[in-house]
Amino acid sequence: MAERTRQESSKDQTTMVDHVINVRRVTKVTKGGKRFGFSALVVTGDQGGRVGVGQGKSREVSAAIAKATNRARKSLIEIPLRGATLPYTVQGKHGASTVLIRSASKGTGVIAGGAVRSVMEALGVKDVLAKSLGSSNRTNVVKAALNALSKLRGLNRIARLRGKSVEQIMKGSHE
Repeated sequence: MAERTRQESSKDQTTMVDHVINVRRVTKVTKGGKRFGFSALVVTGDQGGRVGVGQGKSREVSAAIAKATNRARKSLIEIPLRGATLPYTVQGKHGASTVLIRSASKGTGVIAGGAVRSVMEALGVKDVLAKSLGSSNRTNVVKAALNALSKLRGLNRIARLRGKSVEQIMKGSHE
């Protein structure tokens, strides 16, 4: 399935990027015959640290994509970034899919497979290394990538959890 990307600017001047990951034709067998419908998976993000995923179902492809896009925008989660990469290595699982995401030095680029690449581009990460292990089911790979990203914690949150200031943590990491 070819991947489609769409950019939109809303009133609040945040550019949302939508990646259509998967469109499937599904069939419901009834007494009168077969009824065809479509299921779409969309990843959306603001390329500034927020990303979400949504799934939509409808009789038409465009309606399924529109529903998925709306659901993805309602499910945006905030991901802490360190410049154009991630703060540290994380691993996420969903079903039989496992995704390993590592931070990379500047200039590396996005080295990731199709579904994970779309998530990283929507998130706004420019330098990252990612490996998809196990099942290559696109839906499970995207959900595993989001599971991994949701495990990331920002410096302020880590300091709060440890009961220390950011300066104390930064000073302790250099010793």
